[in-house]
Amino acid sequence: MASFDIDGDLVRKLADLLRETGLSEIEFAEGEKRIRVTRPTAAQAVAVHAPVAAPTPVAAPAAAPAGKPVGHPGAVTSPMVGTAYAAAEPGGTPFVRVGDTVKAGQTVLIIEAMKVMNPIKAPRGGTVVEVLVSDSQPVEFGEVLMIIE
Repeated sequence: MASFDIDGDLVRKLADLLRETGLSEIEFAEGEKRIRVTRPTAAQAVAVHAPVAAPTPVAAPAAAPAGKPVGHPGAVTSPMVGTAYAAAEPGGTPFVRVGDTVKAGQTVLIIEAMKVMNPIKAPRGGTVVEVLVSDSQPVEFGEVLMIIE
C-alpha cells in the first residue's frame, strides 16, 4: 500500500467549502487517493439531544428494514450522498430491473451529487434480485441501492 500524505491545506479548503455551502459532506478524489470531510448537521445535533420519547412514525423510517441487508455480499451501496436515477434520462428505460443479468463494471444506476452525474457500476456479475431505491430518490452514503446475486 502506498503512503498517503494528508494535505492539511486541502482539508482546510474542503472544510471551508462545507461551511460556505452549508453541505454536510464533501469528497475529493485524485487517482487512488480519496479525502472525505463531513460535519454534523443541525438535524443530527438535534437528534442527539432530542427526548427519547419520539413518536413511532418518526422512529420507524430510521430503522433499517429487513429488506436492506447491509452486510449482504451482493449489496451495491451508495458511494456518496445524492439523488439516485434508474435511467439515463427522465422516463427512459432503466439501466437494470429485477431479474436482469449484469456484468461486473456495468452501470446499474446514476447518482447525481453537486450537479455531477456519477455512474454506479456493478461490483460483480450476477442477477439483480432486488432494487431498493426508486427513480429520483435521495440516497445517503453507504445506503444499499440494490442486491446482485
